[in-house]
Amino acid sequence: MARMILKAANTFLNLIVIIALCTASLYAGYALWDNNQVYAAAENVQDSMIKLKPVVAEGEEGASFEELLAVNPDVCAWVSVDNTNIDFPILQGETNLTYINRDVYGNFALAGSIFLDSRNDRQFHDLVSLLYGHHMEGSDMFGDLDKFKDGAFFDENRTGQLILPDRVYDLEIFACMLVEASEDAIFDPHLYEADIDKLLSLTELEAMHYDAEKVADLRAHSGDSQILLLSTCSTEFTDARTIVLAEMKPHSNR
Repeated sequence: MARMILKAANTFLNLIVIIALCTASLYAGYALWDNNQVYAAAENVQDSMIKLKPVVAEGEEGASFEELLAVNPDVCAWVSVDNTNIDFPILQGETNLTYINRDVYGNFALAGSIFLDSRNDRQFHDLVSLLYGHHMEGSDMFGDLDKFKDGAFFDENRTGQLILPDRVYDLEIFACMLVEASEDAIFDPHLYEADIDKLLSLTELEAMHYDAEKVADLRAHSGDSQILLLSTCSTEFTDARTIVLAEMKPHSNR
């Protein structure tokens, strides 16, 4: 009798284990499918948006900024970084939560959008303007900011563009750093109404890589230079953020 009870108990335990394994497998499969859907959705949005990327030089064939604004009037610029997959419209919402999980069409999307800090001037007249984007694998959204942590890549890839409705800036990347999400020198644009000295000091102290000559030149023109910060999450420590810093220089051919 005892042997029969023990056998029944073992059978029951085996059944529980099998059910648990099947459940775990189903969940893992769903999680993988769901993750793929998130990335596919982000890629689909980028593919549709790249067709509306505004032209830089007058006379070039391509889209106008008005076509972007027709999709969403919250679009305020377009950012691209050479030799990366960063090539996106920039939106600005009423708060920094507006586009954190919403795409350029206004639809819910875990990948969100690239967006300008809600405290910044949408015409990019501030000395320091701050962009946010989710960190995603496969070079989606701001995932490619990771590339600038590599010294060789940083040294060889330092250019990009910021396209506005009425003007264009060439971007000259001069630093990459890791900071905490609570770092005011990065995440409080209001600090830079007069000069960018505090940002440059943080760069010299915390940057993984930076161009010392460029930082010295920026310090010499601290009240006039404009900086674009590109921010995304990182995994080095709790609440880590990867920040790529670029000088905004007026494009000469427009």
